[in-house]
Amino acid sequence: MIKLVIGLGNVGKKYEATVHNMGFMVVDKVAERLNVKFKKKECDADVAEAFVNGEKIILAKPTTFMNLSGIAAKGLMKKFKINVDEIIVISDDIDLEPGRIRIREQGSAGTHNCLKSIIAEIGANNFKRVRIGVGEAPEFMDLADFVLSKAKMTQDQMMGIDKGANSVYDLIMGDSMSAVMQRYH
Repeated sequence: MIKLVIGLGNVGKKYEATVHNMGFMVVDKVAERLNVKFKKKECDADVAEAFVNGEKIILAKPTTFMNLSGIAAKGLMKKFKINVDEIIVISDDIDLEPGRIRIREQGSAGTHNCLKSIIAEIGANNFKRVRIGVGEAPEFMDLADFVLSKAKMTQDQMMGIDKGANSVYDLIMGDSMSAVMQRYH
């Protein structure tokens, strides 16, 4: 069962609606569907708590900036006594086209420094993840500039955010990982 949902992004107005904040956008949509708000600050994260079938579900948006997200993940796991297999992390992915998502039981961080931070801090890579496609940076643009640029919010981008939120919601509600992976691929 999913007990901790971590949406990755950067805090502050400057970073709202940027390509790198897809995780925040997805977890905000999940919070809406669960009818909860981010009212608390815990372990370097903005937190919302929901109850599903009698189980507490923590939705989190780390406030540590992306490359230090592992600090929040480790703190939340410890505070709420959550095992690594009860976590799902949502991030952007430049290797996927906008509108596409990739759901995995576990895996490497690839080139994503935030996932590297989480793996390093918690000492494991066997947490679930949903990656939201944002596409590659244009040839004329540095990767860092691209991921920190405002997302154009094309229909494809919005579809990716919706698919990501729906997949996470379905997992929280108890759907199997294989069923969700089939449904959203």
